[in-house]
Amino acid sequence: MKYILAIDAGTTSNRAILFDEDGHVVTVAQKAFKQYFPKPGWVEQDPSEILSTTIGVVAEALAKADIDKRDVVCMGITNQRETTILWDKQTGRAIAPAIVWQCRRTADRAEAVKAKGYGDIVRKKTGLEVDAYFSSTKIGYLLDSVPGARERAEKGEILFGTVDSFLLFHLTGGVHATDMSNASRTMLFNIHTLDWDDELLEIFNVPRACLPEVKPTAYTFGTTLASHFGTSIPVTGMIGDQQAALFGEQCFEVGEVKSTFGTGAFILMNTGHTPVLSEYGLLSSYAWDIGDGPVYAMEGSIFACGSVMEWLKNDLKVIESASETEPLARSVEGDNPLVFVPAFTGLGTPYWDADARGTIFGISRSTGRAHLIKAALDAIAFMTADVIDAMEKDLDGGHDRILVDGGVSQNDYLMERLADLIGRNVHRPELVETTALGAAFMAGIGSGLYKDLSDIKKRASKARVIEPKGMDYSKERSRWVRAVEMTMDVHLEDNAD
Repeated sequence: MKYILAIDAGTTSNRAILFDEDGHVVTVAQKAFKQYFPKPGWVEQDPSEILSTTIGVVAEALAKADIDKRDVVCMGITNQRETTILWDKQTGRAIAPAIVWQCRRTADRAEAVKAKGYGDIVRKKTGLEVDAYFSSTKIGYLLDSVPGARERAEKGEILFGTVDSFLLFHLTGGVHATDMSNASRTMLFNIHTLDWDDELLEIFNVPRACLPEVKPTAYTFGTTLASHFGTSIPVTGMIGDQQAALFGEQCFEVGEVKSTFGTGAFILMNTGHTPVLSEYGLLSSYAWDIGDGPVYAMEGSIFACGSVMEWLKNDLKVIESASETEPLARSVEGDNPLVFVPAFTGLGTPYWDADARGTIFGISRSTGRAHLIKAALDAIAFMTADVIDAMEKDLDGGHDRILVDGGVSQNDYLMERLADLIGRNVHRPELVETTALGAAFMAGIGSGLYKDLSDIKKRASKARVIEPKGMDYSKERSRWVRAVEMTMDVHLEDNAD
């Protein structure tokens, strides 16, 4: 039996999952790391902690397994995308905290780019809306805020990478590379020419010398140092977390859709070998390439999902665990008068309002925690339905199902509400490690363990199907739309702080 080690470098924790060649989980190790919020709208992480927890969970997953380490034939890396790290090429040490994808500190830089009329150019070349969400403005901010960083980056002494690239550099002892799915989320990569774009580099003032080499998702990127894990493992697949989930869900056909409910929620549709430029606020990204040409995906991004559960638990302390939310939501009888718009770090697809902040409407003396929790779950369902509606407008058609994964997708109340809102079956696989599985499958393709997609299709996970019950939520949906409009009308002066 051969084995694949998958690293799932997430927003709040890092995990290592050891799969056997049939796609079954052998061992799992997970370690959370700290998030820092130095100012409103700012989100940071410690790159050294990202690295140490990654090495720790890989070592733990291997130690738990009763196998010969030499039978681990390859490694795949999947990661939180857009999060930006700059580090010293010689020492490997980061020169500043990592700026996380959720961070809004560079919203003014994004607005300045749009004000200069570059929005359409960026969108046509990258498939992305100009927004602080993506890496380009974060890179510029770090280069300008750390003394001497820009000059050293121009000489190639300071390197940029998303989390995948940073981990690869340290695990292999110096390989500076990324894959095209992660590169396509920087707002510097041309998804048509499949290369860093000189005009975009000039617009965002980023030197090419600091950028990683870009490779296909299935590729031999390098080999881990034996000193890390007691054996050298080839890294043969790297792919951004949402594209990995699309691949792990086996959405191989054009039009198939998945939604991952993690820290944020991300809805992706396979659009085949042609990128689709949306007219309704959706994004277009490179999904993968396994040797038969690039495959693209249309994407909707929701910034608050699991982070809402964390807020309820850690900040408001109205729940002790996310598992409490389902029975509490079901305990609210009839219509919920509360509407919650969780715009903690702005609103993503299809609204794209960086300055919006969270609002709650309909509070009365009888409002209790159950009303708030139900409103929070409903908000996630409404935002997901809004994205799917936009996808249907772009493609002039619907889809007979949506595949879901991620921790928050285990909430039956939320999935039932979503099924009714979109009027389609919701398929939830029994295997919850879909993102890591996608990275493992990609590495398997890259290493030659799997010949093609037919090999992967044989390893499909069973799924539970949640069917619509025919409930009419048009009244609640109208209240939601109005609440979003009112939220976008209120921009507090200190949002940019």
